Amino acid sequence: MVRIEVEVMNEAGIHARPAAMLVKVANRYQSELLIEKDDMKINGKSIMGIITLGATHKSRLTISVEGPDEEEAASAIKQLFLNRFEE
Repeated sequence: MVRIEVEVMNEAGIHARPAAMLVKVANRYQSELLIEKDDMKINGKSIMGIITLGATHKSRLTISVEGPDEEEAASAIKQLFLNRFEE
């Protein structure tokens, strides 16, 4: 299992477009992806789950990836956050 901590740096937070980008990247991999914010844990391959997190600017999230391609999946997800979801 790979766990990474990320911070939402784009000003609008994780709204529909960044959530869709996250799901699109997550679904490229076989690994399971969980995203945690405070005491809420959701499936990272669910757009509705991601939106319900309410991740605003500067929110800190913990992402857990487990499966055969966990390293690649975690790296790709982390890159989305570092690129501020291209916003």
